[in-house]
This record gives sequence, C-alpha cells and structure tokens, in this order.
Amino acid sequence: MTPSPAVPGTALPDEAVPAAALPDEGAAPAIPLTTPVRLVVTDMDGSLLDPAKRLPAATAAVVAALAERGIAFCPASGRQLANLRVLLGSTGDGLPFIAENGSLVVRGDTVLGTQPLPDGSGAAVVDAVRALAAAGRDVGVVVCGARSAWVEGGSAAFLGSVHAHYALVEHVDDVLAVDDVVLKLAVFDAGDVEDGTSAAVADVAGGLRVLVSGQHWVDLMHPDADKEVGLRHVQDALGVTAAQTMAFGDYLNDLRMLRAVGYGVAMDNAHPDVRAAARFIAPGNHVNGVLRTLAATFDLDVPGL
Repeated sequence: MTPSPAVPGTALPDEAVPAAALPDEGAAPAIPLTTPVRLVVTDMDGSLLDPAKRLPAATAAVVAALAERGIAFCPASGRQLANLRVLLGSTGDGLPFIAENGSLVVRGDTVLGTQPLPDGSGAAVVDAVRALAAAGRDVGVVVCGARSAWVEGGSAAFLGSVHAHYALVEHVDDVLAVDDVVLKLAVFDAGDVEDGTSAAVADVAGGLRVLVSGQHWVDLMHPDADKEVGLRHVQDALGVTAAQTMAFGDYLNDLRMLRAVGYGVAMDNAHPDVRAAARFIAPGNHVNGVLRTLAATFDLDVPGL
C-alpha cells in the first residue's frame, strides 16, 4: 500500500493495522496513541451506523464518556443536518456536525462554515439526470438546500433512499425553480453509481466537485467543499490540531478526512481505496466497530462494549 502523508507530531507505520489481526470480528484492538486525542470524528453510513442505518445503543454513553475525558465528538456525513440531528437526538445537543459532505458545518446554532454552489451551476447536471431517467435508468437527483431537500418525483427506490437520508424533503414540479441556498446536488442510481451515472454527471459538472459518496450516490459540490475542509472548521473552533484528531470512515468521500488526521481509521467494510489510505482498520459497522474501537482505545467502561 501507499502510506498516507505523515501528520506533524505523529509517527506513521509502514502499513495499516490489518483486519486479519483482529482476535475476532467483534473485538477491537486499542489504537496506539503517540499524541493525545481531543477530537473524534466519524462518518455515519457504513461506519457508526449499523447496516440497517441504526445508531448503536451505546452511542450516548460513549459520547458522554469521551466528553468526561475532554474529547469532543463530531458526526461527519453526506446526510442532511436535520437528518443527523434526528438520528442523534439529545446525544447531539451541543455537538459539532459536518453535514452535506462538508458543505455545511455547525456547532449548536452557530454556522462554522458553509460552501454553497455557485448560482445556476447545477442546471446541466439536473438535465443530465432527467435524460438518464427518460432513457430508462433508475436515477434521481436531490437538490440539497439550506432549508430543505428538494425532489421532483422518482422511483420507489429513489424516494425510499431520499427519505432515509433527509428529514426535511419537499416534492416539487421543478427542482431548478426552488428558492433556496443550494449546498450540493446528490444523484442517486439504484444500481452502482460508478457504472456510468457518475461519469455522465461529471461530463457536465463544469467546475463542481464530483464525489462518489456511496454505492448508490454521487455528490456534486462546490470545488472547495469536503469533509476534510469541514473538519478544519471544527478543529479551528475547538482549538484542536490535526495530530490530536481521530477519524473513522468507509467510503471515497472520507478519503481526504482520513489522510488529514493523526489517526485515520478505516472500517473493515471500507472501500479498498479507503482501507489502503488509512493508518488503522476497525472492525466493520455490522459489529459496532467505531464504538468498540473507541472503548478499547480510551478504556471506556461502557456496558455492551
């Protein structure tokens, strides 16, 4: 593998800690710390959430135990901010959130950073998705606004996935006519989004950043938007360095974030490119790998971990 660039204040091992070294698939080795950790950031789908998209029951206890040790906790996701707050419930009170793949970063009611799309920049992408749908491909597009997510119909597969990831959704006749600050466009393919759809929208993306965020989703964002950029806003607000940050992720939209921290941890179920870039490997999300790794690393006394 090609190791990640070294982060000041950390020693980079030659390879990631291999998943094969785990004593069993539910256990997690403690990550060796050369610099104290003050911030833990985790992706949601494929990482913290289980395969059924549920928040592990021990999450609140782990977040509280970390806070007692002076360690902040930050969800980082392509999901809508409103959806993340519903998922976390009261556990999220006061936490920083990196939402919309870094296009919106908040702490409480304070916006730490935002990167909306330039006006009119998404029209060609929306038209391309409409053309793919007219040709029979099961695709759809979400215009992700500051006030709501906006869709103009679609298949059961598309709408089911939309409502799983967005708490505020408005159905309209024309998503290009909505009056909102657009944070990103999220394009859905019921098949593998890398099998044609991501390339089709990239061809008409102009200067937008095209980022595959899951098997079925590709996001188009401001060229400066990314979870890593969002993470820097959180670090600046908390007075935390990259070397003092631990991050978990599983997919391509997590790559820059994992490379930019002292302790980049890929899930066992991660995309091969993400596994290759990470310093450490955690057990998969199907066995609560994020929380188990945190419990082992910070010696947290949390029932069930």
